[in-house]
Amino acid sequence: MGVSNWGIWTCDVSRFDWHYDQKETCYLLDGEVTVTAGDQQVHFATGDLVTFSEGLDCVWDVTTPVKKHYKFG
Repeated sequence: MGVSNWGIWTCDVSRFDWHYDQKETCYLLDGEVTVTAGDQQVHFATGDLVTFSEGLDCVWDVTTPVKKHYKFG
């Protein structure tokens, strides 16, 4: 069972606050994002696999429209 069986989420260019109630793993099919949590900033793009920890508060800055596979838990 691979990422192709995970949910799909899309987002246009935007900036928004986000809180993770549970762990999320995502694989970017398209797009570019910079995520800021406190004083840490991480940039990821097409082809990257990223994991976000439960309880994380952050800001998503979507600079190129995103399409991703995602899985919670």
